[in-house]
Order: sequence, then structure tokens, then C-alpha cells
Amino acid sequence: MKKHWLLAGMLLLSSFCMAQKKPNIVFILADDLGLGDLGCYGQEKIKTPNIDRLAARGMRFTSFYCGTSVCAPSRSSLMTGQHTGHTYIRGNKEIQPEGQEPLADSVQTLAQLLKEAGYTTGAFGKWGLGMVGTSGAPDRKGFDKFFGYNCQRQSHRYYPTHLWNNDQEVKLDGNDLAHKVTYAPELIQQQALAFIDENKNKPFFLFIPTVLPHAELAGPNDRFYKMYESAFEEKPHKGQDYGPNASVGGYQSVEKPRATFAGMVSRMDAHVGEVMQRLEKYGLLENTIVIFSSDNGPHREGGADPAFFNSSAGLRGIKRDLYEGGVRTSFIVQWKGTVKPGSTSAFVGAFWDVMPTLTQVAQAPEARYTDGISFLPTLLGKGKQKQHDYLYWEFHEDGGRQAVRAGKWKAVRQKLKADPNGPIELYDLSKDPKETHNVAAENPAVVKQMAQRMREAHVESPIFPLVSKK
Repeated sequence: MKKHWLLAGMLLLSSFCMAQKKPNIVFILADDLGLGDLGCYGQEKIKTPNIDRLAARGMRFTSFYCGTSVCAPSRSSLMTGQHTGHTYIRGNKEIQPEGQEPLADSVQTLAQLLKEAGYTTGAFGKWGLGMVGTSGAPDRKGFDKFFGYNCQRQSHRYYPTHLWNNDQEVKLDGNDLAHKVTYAPELIQQQALAFIDENKNKPFFLFIPTVLPHAELAGPNDRFYKMYESAFEEKPHKGQDYGPNASVGGYQSVEKPRATFAGMVSRMDAHVGEVMQRLEKYGLLENTIVIFSSDNGPHREGGADPAFFNSSAGLRGIKRDLYEGGVRTSFIVQWKGTVKPGSTSAFVGAFWDVMPTLTQVAQAPEARYTDGISFLPTLLGKGKQKQHDYLYWEFHEDGGRQAVRAGKWKAVRQKLKADPNGPIELYDLSKDPKETHNVAAENPAVVKQMAQRMREAHVESPIFPLVSKK
């Protein structure tokens, strides 16, 4: 980041940082929640009053993007401030018997920078960036406290055999199909609330990467499920990958998948409400920036039905696609007394912008490297907001994909591993936000420029190779 942008940002901060202590930071990250799954983004069938209230009291972004269209690399982008052409983790690479490819010792995270700035840090939910004891474990990447699923594969189960409390295994009663007791999201939520209780008198960074509403589709037969039990016409469905009664590797009937999914979203919304109530209880709302987002587009696993719920908000694509429905995400910021209530922003940003923004808010050390820019001027409504020349994504499964957004243009390349110079689809988002009409043939100069940006944005990784060398 250029020094003059840092100086301008510090001048912006001076108006409020002189009179108050460093603001707390709460970042809530949903799992596989589509842009259209929230009422404030157009959802009509599922109730999300708490998140809608967050938007009404803060700023709702309409052109914000996740790191990529699948879990681990998207979260790596968020934590490292780098897009998927640079970030260390670029795919869901599994390690047996538990865990994923870990972030390297050399990788700097947002949590580490905030910790250096005097923040107490906690993460509650799903990690997936390095198993306990590895270089990528949460306690080695800046978190004082971690509670939840370390392995994202384990997080497919809402009644798991165990969770992790830092480096200590917490054994549960999961996979006992006849006597399920511990619904992991509720247990994790209580730990997140306790973190606020314990750290209310000092600056804290609370990261809540909830597993809701990721597949499997499962939950107690309580008020959240009952809200929707009779609301939708449904047929019994065989889960594609997971079911609410599935043992590991098993396939069981999902009796009412739509009601189950809707109940899971409403449960997640209620958890957001509980966090806000706890902050309000301690008088922390005016000194806490609260951010809500999702890691990628909506999923179809386990009987989830994104078409029925319009989970992609009318956009093309779902999870694993680099079309808008796979990568454009909800992004809401509430900061009482600082961010204008009920405001919206068309700023075109992405997960890699979060690190430079929050380190600026926290007056933390500058990242050694970031692809992001601070959007603090947008939040404050003051100063000149720098803009991206372009945004870049890559996806390493299904033959490999790349995508670029530059202004109104969106370019997508499929089957990259078979042909790194294969055809590029081009869409004019200003006229065609649903990406239905490929205008590459009419705009060869734009296609050529987008191809060049794809080449320059991608740095080949020996761990996650994408472009074959010839």
C-alpha cells in the first residue's frame, strides 16, 4: 500500500481515535450463505430480522466479493489480505486423518497484526487453514483462543465426535445416531459469547466463522425448524452428500430439506442477534465495528435448494462457480456513531480489502504485503476512496477457472488446466448482471486485456499448481 494512502487514512482516523480507545472488531462469517439468503438482500421465504437490523443500522455493500467460490482459499484470502493468485491456500487440500494444508510459518495474518496492536483475539467456528500442531494452527496464526472445528471436513457434521479448544480435543457425543445431544453450533456460540464477557474491558477481535448453513442439513427439532416445518411443499429427498441423520459416508433421507435449511439460516441469524445483545449489555456498540459476510455462494449439497430460495439473488452460479452467484457476497458493516445507518455502498471490494481496512481502524502494523485497499473512507463517508483496477479470482477444482472484474467488465475462463490460453467469456455487468450474454466476440480488445490481467495476477504455487508449464 502506498505511503500517501496510509497518511490519508491516519488523518481520517484522527477525528475519532483521539477521543476513544481502539474499537473492538467483530467479524461474523457465514458458511455457504448465498447473497439472496438474507432479507436485506431480497430473501422472501426465510426470516433474518437480526441481520436485516444490522444492515438498517449500518452500511450494506452491493458489489462486494469473497476470496473465491469455495471455503479454504476464500478464508485464506480473508486472513492474509491476498487474492487467490497470491494467497498461500488456494484449494481444499485434505490431510489425513484430519485437517487441511496449513498456512506456512511465513504467512502473516490479520489476527497476528491485530494482536501486535494490543488486541485480544478469538476465533469460534470453523478454521480449515491448518491442523493443531501445524504452522497454520489458529494459535500460531494470531489467535489467543480458538474453539470449534479445526478441520473443515469434520464441520460437515453438526453432531461431531469432537471439537477443539485451542490444542485440546473436546470429545462429544456425535455420530451416535440414536442419542444425538450436542448440536455443535450452539456449543460454539456459547463460547463466543463468553469471549465477549471475558474481554469486555479491553480491545478484542472476535472472529466467528460459523458453520451455518453449510451442508449437512441438520438441527434440533426446535423453534427454528418449526418456523418452517409446514411452510413449504416438500418431497422426501435423498441427500447428495449429507443428511441430517447421516453417519460419515452414509446417505439418509432428508425429510424436509427446505424447512431444515431455512431453520439453519434463522438459527444463524439468532446467533447474530445474541452477539449484538451481548455487546449492547456492556455498552460496547459505539466502540465496536461489526461485520457480517459469507465465504462463498450457496451450496446444493444435502438437498439444499438454492433455486427455490433464490439464494443467488437472481445472479448466475452457486458455490464453485466464478460467476457472480458464486463469488458476490453479502457484506454489512455496523459501527454505531461512525457508519451512517441505512446506507448502501456500490464500492467494488473483496475479502483482501478487509486486512488493510481493519489494521487501519486498529492502528495496527501495516501488512508486509496485501492485494487489498482500505475502504475506510467509504465507511466514514470522508476522504477520497481508492478504487481497484481489477479484482481477480481463481478456482482449482473442476479443471480450473479464472475470473476478473474490471469496472463494468467480467471475464471468466473455464477448464484452465487443459488449456491455459483457452477461450474467455466476457460480460458487461452494467447491462447484464446475470451474465447471460457472452460479448467476447464483439470486444476483442477487452478480452485481450482481461487475458493479460489473468496472467499477471496469477503466481504459480508448487502446492496448488494451476497453469501447466510447457
